[in-house]
Amino acid sequence: MIALGNFLFHYRNVLFPVLYLFLFFPSPHVFGSNAAAAAAGLMVIMAGQGMRIATIGLRYIIRGGSKRCIHARDLVTDGMFAHCRNPLYAGNILILAGLGLIANSIVFLAFVLPFFLLAYYSIVRAEEDFLLAKFGDDYRDYMRDVNRWFPRFRGLSETIGSMSFNWRRVVIREYNATFIWMAGAVLLMLRNGYIQPDNSMFRELLPLFYAILAILTVMYGTVRYLKKSKRLRDI
Repeated sequence: MIALGNFLFHYRNVLFPVLYLFLFFPSPHVFGSNAAAAAAGLMVIMAGQGMRIATIGLRYIIRGGSKRCIHARDLVTDGMFAHCRNPLYAGNILILAGLGLIANSIVFLAFVLPFFLLAYYSIVRAEEDFLLAKFGDDYRDYMRDVNRWFPRFRGLSETIGSMSFNWRRVVIREYNATFIWMAGAVLLMLRNGYIQPDNSMFRELLPLFYAILAILTVMYGTVRYLKKSKRLRDI
C-alpha cells in the first residue's frame, strides 16, 4: 500500500485529470431531476471547499518535493491540522463526490470515486510512513490524538479565533483548483441540460451559465496575472 501511495503521489497530476473525464461519460442517473442533483452536489462541494479554505488560510503545509515526492520540512499540528490529519485530502474527496452528484452519474460515484478513495488512502499511508521515519514519536503521538479523516469539531471555533487568516495565501494556492471545479460544475450542468429534452427552464438559464463561465475565466486570468507579476504575494 505504501509503494502504491508513493507511485500515485508521483503521478497524480497526470492520472487524476484523466479520471475526471469519467464525469462526462454517459451513465444511469442518481436523481430523477438534474436540478436536484446539482443542488445536492453543490452543497457537498461547498463543504469540501470550505474545509480546504480553512486549512490553507490558517496554516499551509507542503508535502511535495521538487521531484513530486513526499516531503515535509516541519511537523504541522496546528490550525485545521489540530482537528484532522488530512483536511486537504478530505476536502478533495468531498469535492469529487459533489461533482459526481452534479454529473448525476452512478458510474462515477460507484466506480471512479472508490478508486479516488483508495488512491488517497494509499497516498496518506505513504505520507504517514515518511513522517514516522522523520519525526518519530512526535508524529506517533499526533496520530494517536488526531483523526486521519474525520474532523474533530470540539475546539474548532477556538482554533479559528486564535489564528490569523491569510486570504492572500488562499487565493494564490486555491485559484487554479477552484477554477477547475467551478468550471467543471458549470459544464456538467450544461451537459445535463442539453441532453434533457424539452427543458424550457434550462434554455432560459443558458445565458447565465455562459456568463458564469466568462466571469470565472476572467477571474482566473486576473489572479494568474497578479501572481505571475508578483503583484499578489503570500505574506
